[in-house]
Amino acid sequence: MCAATSLPYRRIFLTGFSGTGKSTVAELVAKELGWRALDTDTLIEEAAALPVSEIFAEHGEERFREMERHAVERAAKERDAVIATGGGAIVAIENRRAMAKDALVVALDARPQTIVDRLRSNEGTSERPLLQGPDPLARIIELKAAREHVYALADTIVETEGKTAREVAQAVVEAVRGAGEWASRHPERLLLPSEREAPPSTAPVRVDAPSREYEVHAGWGLLDRLGELLRDQGLSGAAHVVSDTNVLSRHGDRALLSLRRAGFDAEAFAIEAGEEHKRLETAARVYDWLVSRRAERGQAIVALGGGVVGDLAGFVAATYLRGMPLVQAPTTLLAMGDAAIGGKTAVDHREGKNLIGAFYQPRLVVEDVSALKTLPHRLLIEGFAEVIKHALILDAQLLDDLESHVDDLLHIEPATTVDVLRRSVAIKASIVAQDERETTGLRALLNYGHTTGHAIEAAAAYAIGHGAADAIGMMAAAEIGRRAGVTTQHVIDRQRAVLERFGLPLRARDAGLSLDADAVLDAMTLDKKVTDGTIRWVLVEDAGRAVLRSDVSMDIVRDVVREVLA
Repeated sequence: MCAATSLPYRRIFLTGFSGTGKSTVAELVAKELGWRALDTDTLIEEAAALPVSEIFAEHGEERFREMERHAVERAAKERDAVIATGGGAIVAIENRRAMAKDALVVALDARPQTIVDRLRSNEGTSERPLLQGPDPLARIIELKAAREHVYALADTIVETEGKTAREVAQAVVEAVRGAGEWASRHPERLLLPSEREAPPSTAPVRVDAPSREYEVHAGWGLLDRLGELLRDQGLSGAAHVVSDTNVLSRHGDRALLSLRRAGFDAEAFAIEAGEEHKRLETAARVYDWLVSRRAERGQAIVALGGGVVGDLAGFVAATYLRGMPLVQAPTTLLAMGDAAIGGKTAVDHREGKNLIGAFYQPRLVVEDVSALKTLPHRLLIEGFAEVIKHALILDAQLLDDLESHVDDLLHIEPATTVDVLRRSVAIKASIVAQDERETTGLRALLNYGHTTGHAIEAAAAYAIGHGAADAIGMMAAAEIGRRAGVTTQHVIDRQRAVLERFGLPLRARDAGLSLDADAVLDAMTLDKKVTDGTIRWVLVEDAGRAVLRSDVSMDIVRDVVREVLA
């Protein structure tokens, strides 16, 4: 049995769509913790002396939601309880305020088809309102998509797909054990940014690149407005969504539904997930799909996914029919803060990363911060490598704020994360506007840590994530800077501390890698930043101030690379 008495909260709320197993899991988790299990639907039925289906039929949904608020309020006063809530309970702000106090909120998730199958397999399906009507699956897709950004406010999301109830319950218990005290200290965490007293700015960040001006929209729940935002840019007709197998299964319904509501003929194509699939062969498969769709030059290609999808779909958009409108809809922090902005598109060659590509600015970038709540923890922390990089090279105040809000950002606290992301985006936008194609050297500052980082990725056959490799690369660049007389020890210590606090590796061994130094050094010679055989190094003089140097001794580089790989 879990030592529940040591927990910093006295109850656990389970939320999520109907059919995700909340009631069953609540019983199992309560047994494990030695607590009681409650169900708000049961509390409602006891108070009304009617089943939920009859409350809906006789009194309507408004009356049911009123009774639900009373049930949640009552449950929020219980101690040592695991409480299963109705699928729509978390939508009401009053319920979220009640649930947030001294409680951990866990959302259970499943795909719409799985939900339909589960609801049909249970007894009493004739009483299930969701299964009434000609197309229950379409209804569930639409309703679930409308709630996703609110479910994402939960402290933890547990995927139930392919798991037994006991396996889900064990995952919830593990989340309980590892949750710490953050949730208990942030009762406002379940509020949407728009519901805060001082919500973060929702104005788009403009990228005034010479070849194209466009907007970057960063906020909570923006996938639900994807179609509307495309239409506002004058796009219409068909929308061709390129994603990967992981992202499409989780966010594809929301994106496609939003596009279709806005009048687009929207369909999706999924590539296999992973850097190893960012190849010309994969691009050729996307070309074949576009041909089968009879894609036209004025129709949009929507890149829904992380950096791999954004790079590959961008390359396809730049080259198919000599250029189609590109919309970036990144779903990882790495892509939101960096890769989706600035027009760099590419595929990899077996000899190096991003060797085949083009500068091609998007028509629009839509960044839904709520999508970050579905990321594996490793991918989330890797994304912070790019945000930290932006702060180190150009914004000392942002570095201060990153250091001050590590816990909030790692928990994807909505207001803080939206604010920090927008500021990181603004840094990238400013540089792209001044140096779109890396001709003046300013944009090259964004490559801080990338020279070694990309070489590590290539030498490791991409067995390490981009953000993790760049974190190691930043430590290498900092030490190279120190030996070249540019970077102070204070800056190195500060950089090391913030990378460690975000859980990023400092050396290859921290990422479980054993690499040959000569292989990494050879990969550096193929880097795009090499000119006439000389590597241009981005080095940090002080927090928020970086310089380019081409006079760094290769002896220093070899020594430092061997050290970070040791």
